Amino acid sequence: MLPNLYGDIISDLCAGLVGGLGVAPGANIGEKGAIFEATHGSAPKYKGQNKVNPTALILSGVMMLRHIGKMAESDKLETAVAAVIAEGKNVTYDMKPDRNDPTAVGTSEMADAIIEKIKQT
Repeated sequence: MLPNLYGDIISDLCAGLVGGLGVAPGANIGEKGAIFEATHGSAPKYKGQNKVNPTALILSGVMMLRHIGKMAESDKLETAVAAVIAEGKNVTYDMKPDRNDPTAVGTSEMADAIIEKIKQT
């Protein structure tokens, strides 16, 4: 457990080790409550552009499901996210080898691909 400033610095450093802020989930857990969020924050400059990687927010949801004891559901969602990323087909521009790759999809398309993976299990 760290104070806010140091926790933010450490979480940003760790995010770099796993692929960047676009894939880093976040949780703030206290004695009386918990908040789950993407480490990168709300990214308002991308509002309405359908291009931000949804992985961090979805994995924050995985953490929330685990926090409330929904292990099977969290595992299913995490497995679907991993499968979509591993395929590399329906991912946002920041997950492509070339950020200008025309095959990159938008936020909603990547989320839809994750939903489809869940339906297949």
